[in-house]
This record gives sequence, structure tokens and C-alpha cells, in this order.
Amino acid sequence: MGKAGLPPYHCNIGIIDDDYTAEQLNQTARILTDRYEQKQSLFEPTDTAVVELAEILWKRIIEDKRLDLMLHSPSSRQINADTMRHSNVREIGSEWICYQTLEEMGVSKVLAEAGCTEEQIKLAATQIVSRAVYPASELKTASWIKENSAFCEFNGYDSENITKDKLYESALRLYTVKDWLEQHFSYKTNELFDISDKIVLYDLTNTYFEGRFSSSKLAQYGRSKEKRKDAKLVVLALVVNIYGFIKYSSIHEGNIANCSNVSLMIDKLSLCPNTQHPVVVMDAGIATEENLAMIRAKG
Repeated sequence: MGKAGLPPYHCNIGIIDDDYTAEQLNQTARILTDRYEQKQSLFEPTDTAVVELAEILWKRIIEDKRLDLMLHSPSSRQINADTMRHSNVREIGSEWICYQTLEEMGVSKVLAEAGCTEEQIKLAATQIVSRAVYPASELKTASWIKENSAFCEFNGYDSENITKDKLYESALRLYTVKDWLEQHFSYKTNELFDISDKIVLYDLTNTYFEGRFSSSKLAQYGRSKEKRKDAKLVVLALVVNIYGFIKYSSIHEGNIANCSNVSLMIDKLSLCPNTQHPVVVMDAGIATEENLAMIRAKG
């Protein structure tokens, strides 16, 4: 069933008088070619007329012995998938999506303006993407980057240089520009999704540490939401809009009162774009008369 200018195994079903469209005939030819080459299609055909026509023609081809060559045997395949083995397999899908998101958000530009070197920017991107795809300790993250992820191959940072200590340094460097990054992200998310912050949600939570943490100024004994009165805490304050995008975050001493840092939050929130006269939603533990009056006074 060869055709001039094409390999001898290309199926040409010729002229069929029945009422089939050109696309249906092309699909039928592809099915017959794949069957001859013993290929498995990723997507099964959905057109029943095409499937029926392919079955009729294949049966006719076999009965009339119309094949130019003998049917392929498994040993004649160029690659036998059953014998394939993989080594040094790396993941790239989730990392690529996260990296493209970072580029769309302009993170590299912000870090460059903050004084970071090109190498520091690449390491920061590696750390941010790793946190999103595989949240773990710095030690495990370093191992994951070297053994499981292909992110460094297109990011350009040498994975052999990544250690837990470098990741710690990168995290501290990012934290020094946290407010700058949050303001930038607040603006970019509003711009990309064409939204404005008419309503913002504010709340506090805390987390405890194992160990004494005797040298920490932030870690203090307080009211633990996990009932760990024996462990020191830090408090996380978070402001998000109704779409889930973070507007502002801050970390405080573990013994801070629920209502004592609202004024700071409002001042920070006023620096973010598209938050003119927002409605602030808080729980009853924070919404004291004093705080409500202060919020109204700040607009």
C-alpha cells in the first residue's frame, strides 16, 4: 500500500464512494498506519464511523494480503518500550509553571533593584520555586533540588553549589526586602487579575518551637492555639483580600495581644495600591471599640 514519495508503510485508503468527509478519511488512514506500526495512540478516536471504517478496511487488507511488508514483530521495533530503563530522572513540569509565574510577576527585577546580584537572584528563584513545589526543611530542599528537580538546568544556577546554609542565607536576604516584595506583589496581582481590594481580611495565628530558644527576642510564652503552654511562640499577622492574595504579613512576639498591632497593620496596608477606604474584616477578639475607632480614624 505504498504511495509515491512516502515510506512503504504509509496507508493510503484511496477513493471511497461512501459519504465520508476528508477528515474522517485522514483519521482512518492514521489508525491503519498506527496499527501496522504497532503504535499505541494517546487518544482513542471518538468518531464511531471512523472506527468502523478502519476495522472494515483492516480486515480487508489482511484477507486480501495487501500489505507491502510483513507485519512488524515486537523484535523489529526501533525501541522496545518494555525494556526501557530510566536513570537520573528529573521533574520539570511544576517547576516550569512556577518559574513562569515568577517571571510574570517581575520578581527578578525587584530583587535586582534591591541590590541582589544575578547569582543571588537565581538562588532566590530556586528557593521560592522549591518551597512551592516541595515544601520541606532547607536540608531536604537541597537534596531534592540535586536529586529530583531539573529546575537548575533552565534557571542557570549550579545545583552543586546549593547547600542548606546557602538556602538559609537566601531566606534571610529575602526577608530583608519583605515589605518591598509584598507591595510589589499586591500591585501586580491586582493589575494581572484586574481586581481592587474593597474588602481585606485580617487575623492572627501562632506557632510554637521545640527547644528553649533562650536567645530569641520574638519567641515568647503566650496563649498557644495548639495548647502548647510549655513551648515558646511567635505570632503571624496576615492580611489578605477576598481572592486570597496576601497584602501584608508580619511576625511578632509570641506574647503579643491580639489587638495590639492593628494600628501597624493599617499603616502598612495604606502603602499598598488599590486599598483606598477598604472594608476591614476581623474576628471579635481583635474588633475592640478602640481598634474600630482607630481604623475609622485612619480612613
